Amino acid sequence: MHGQVVPGWLLTALCAVTGAYCLLRTRSGTGEERRTARAEALMGFGMAAMAVPAAVVAPPAWGWAVYAALFGVAALRALWFSRRSGHHLHHLVGSSAMVYMALVMAGPGGAAHGGHGSHTMATADGAPLLTGLLLAYYAAYVLHSGARLIPVAATTAGDGAVAGGPRAAGWGARPELAMACRLTMGIAMFAMLLTL
Repeated sequence: MHGQVVPGWLLTALCAVTGAYCLLRTRSGTGEERRTARAEALMGFGMAAMAVPAAVVAPPAWGWAVYAALFGVAALRALWFSRRSGHHLHHLVGSSAMVYMALVMAGPGGAAHGGHGSHTMATADGAPLLTGLLLAYYAAYVLHSGARLIPVAATTAGDGAVAGGPRAAGWGARPELAMACRLTMGIAMFAMLLTL
């Protein structure tokens, strides 16, 4: 997560902007949509904070425990709400991945990521099995989300659905922007997991 400074800052900015848009989405929609937007805002801001380059701002040693506790609570909350919506299972995976990354960063080797060889669930080449499973999940999620953003049929100029038309939604209620934010966070999570 804390490799090169410029990519780290770009990832931080991308996740912060995504979190800010998700926060904007909490002002509109149903109760379930607002709950989902809050969970995604927490994920965006948490990923932004975790992606800050350590060469610039080194987090305190206790900071990783705070991340693990915060996202552990978020994972339990997602598990509770997954009874109502399957999308919360994705939040459960994301929050659990954040807990995992925080624990890896807090462990031996810390920011140098040297503790992976001691994991009991390691594969033959030393990469942790859990990291590989999370990478596979996020690769599939990104491909699926990206495919859902591709329009099936182009809208015509006369159907009123163009930007600024009579049926145009506000910034907080645009489903394609919400999906783009989820796609962005999936890509960011994949990138963060690659550096473990």
